[in-house]
Amino acid sequence: MRAVIQREFGGPQVLVVEEVDLPAPADGQVRVRVEAAGVHAVDVNIRAGDVPPSMPRPPLPMTPGREVAGRVDAVGPGVDKTLIGVRVVAHVGFLNGGYAEYALVPVAALHIVPDDVTFPHAVASIGTGRTAQYVLDEARLQATDVVIVPGASGGLGSHLVHLVLSSGATVVALYGGVRKRAIVEGLASDRERFFALDAMDDSWPSQMDGLLGEREPSLLIDGVGGTTARAALETLGRGGRVVIIGWSSGDALQLDTDDIVGRSLTVGVPLGRPLPQLRELEARALAAVAERRVEPVVDEYPLERASEAHVRLERRRQRGKIVLVP
Repeated sequence: MRAVIQREFGGPQVLVVEEVDLPAPADGQVRVRVEAAGVHAVDVNIRAGDVPPSMPRPPLPMTPGREVAGRVDAVGPGVDKTLIGVRVVAHVGFLNGGYAEYALVPVAALHIVPDDVTFPHAVASIGTGRTAQYVLDEARLQATDVVIVPGASGGLGSHLVHLVLSSGATVVALYGGVRKRAIVEGLASDRERFFALDAMDDSWPSQMDGLLGEREPSLLIDGVGGTTARAALETLGRGGRVVIIGWSSGDALQLDTDDIVGRSLTVGVPLGRPLPQLRELEARALAAVAERRVEPVVDEYPLERASEAHVRLERRRQRGKIVLVP
């Protein structure tokens, strides 16, 4: 079979497709014929050797990839054989191995994929989707909220936009430059509760004021940081909430005690600890896709272009969730 092999830590060029032996599932495992494999920011960190403290450093050589969807092709000893042929999706965690034509998956990690959900959409829900569910739980999202989402063209950002809209709340979706405009504007058609603005245009806060009228933003979910996040923070009404989920710009949102106390802001960092109840979050994320409350935006690449996919993710040029399709 073909698989992406990483033999050293480094830049995207270390990801090379090779012919390798077909893996055999062990006790408690199935083998999945991979139809879609998710590419995640954590994959980039692992590839570079910048492994988060909560993760073990993987031994090399390795095949990256923690999110897979496809059909069960074989089962290990003692595993129910009726699973063969079933459409499944799973987050394999530290096992990795998703960037390949076949991957080993623990039975306990499997979720059944409904027939009307595509494999790329399923794989987008299992990692990115579960994160979005958790973030909004922690943000205590309410239907009366006006939510600013910077980086709305990305996989997580677009997922958050759909979930916020499905809750009845209003979204101000920020994107970075004209190349991403069509992606974000296409996320929704409800122009009473959905506004797409270019964060590269310094006048976006005043444009937002004109669109919202007397309403004030009440929640900022920031994964971008830098000047965009700071400008968004300045627009929050008194008693607003800030949820920090990253800083893809390279600079974290700058705020101090005067910001928090002076305007009665609440600030949370929900992704700084392991996510609880992962199975429940994954099931909810998959259900949201199946029920059409979320339609993931995916950017597909063949296995041979895995290194290019990593480059686009690092340079913030992706359009939605990046997915490898063997």
